[in-house]
Amino acid sequence: MKDADQVQARSRSAQGSGTTVMALATTTWIQAVVSWAMLTVPVFAPSAAAELGLSASQVGYFAGIAYIGAMTGALLGGGLVPRYGAITLSQIGMLVCALALALAASGWLALFALAGLLLGLGYGPTTPASSHVLSRHTPPRLMSLVFSIKQTGVPLGGALAGATVPPLTVAFGWRGAALGVALACLLTIALAHLTRRRLDADRNPDEPLLRGSPLAPVRFVLGRADLRVLALTSVVFAAMQQSLGVFLVVYLTGEIGLGLVTAGLVLSISQGAGMAGRIFWGWLADRLRLSRPILGGLALGMAVASGGMALCSAEWPLAAIILVAALYGVTAVGWNGVLLAEVARLATPAEASRATGGTLFVTFFGVAVGPALFGEIARQTGSFALMFLILAVLAVPCAATLLWNRRDAAPVH
Repeated sequence: MKDADQVQARSRSAQGSGTTVMALATTTWIQAVVSWAMLTVPVFAPSAAAELGLSASQVGYFAGIAYIGAMTGALLGGGLVPRYGAITLSQIGMLVCALALALAASGWLALFALAGLLLGLGYGPTTPASSHVLSRHTPPRLMSLVFSIKQTGVPLGGALAGATVPPLTVAFGWRGAALGVALACLLTIALAHLTRRRLDADRNPDEPLLRGSPLAPVRFVLGRADLRVLALTSVVFAAMQQSLGVFLVVYLTGEIGLGLVTAGLVLSISQGAGMAGRIFWGWLADRLRLSRPILGGLALGMAVASGGMALCSAEWPLAAIILVAALYGVTAVGWNGVLLAEVARLATPAEASRATGGTLFVTFFGVAVGPALFGEIARQTGSFALMFLILAVLAVPCAATLLWNRRDAAPVH
């Protein structure tokens, strides 16, 4: 009997491990595809701006509109996941992203703005959905690493945008690039269907659409000091990350004089560095169990990298520009998994999606406001250098706050 019990225990462990791998692979690729969709427009913006009657710096307004949608999607997604299932909700999100890119390809300015809002609505629910899945299938000792690996989907999507959208734009025009990424969204919906039944097995159709006020997840996060610190510092982190993705290609082509394909390559390298950073920082956080000091150190790195980006000029060798972009990516793109794992760790498994949705609502405020604000600064001054300098200054108090409160709070479960 003892041997039989051991065999059954090993079988359950293997099944659990298999489900973790399935959940991680599925949620990571979904995150990559929706991030790819979100960054498609900023990457082809230099080609589309003249036809749309806009300046390239005004792409920040498009990003702001998109992340207003993302704020709403994240907030609603945290409550809809238990009812409809995380993978089902993610599939719906990708369908909305595909529709948004098709609208953007129309070239009508009004539909272009609507496309931004829909992109955000499709993007927003995917992170609360993935937190719901992973918090249920990840051993606590691996939480930061697994969440960080999943969050590599964001820079992977950025790398895909940098590597594919410029060549597609050159070959088929910016409209063809938009439709090509929309097709990738539709293909991923079909692939995700293969895992939907297993990963959505815990959904409850009788779950209420809303528990109290729609802003209840935000109040929950802001009402707890440990979660509030993470949420508020993430506003600056997100603004820095999004400014890299939205403005790097525009900056490098318009002010530094690089070609579109070369600038896209630099973006891909920065996002690739972010992918490596997310895995390493997640591993380190699990190893040391010191998430806040790691996040504080990353904030200092962001300040250095953003300051370096402000100093870039046309006289710099390409290798130096790539080095600064890689440092920017490994820090300003590398923080997400550690922070989201800490949020899930401090919440109960049942509240993980809601806590994540509430945190992301605050996080996306920085993403919604940051690109629009800094894009306007760039338009008024004629340079993105001041934008990067301001971001560097904002990162310093974030670092001080996180490093001052170095002791990680104990989980509540």
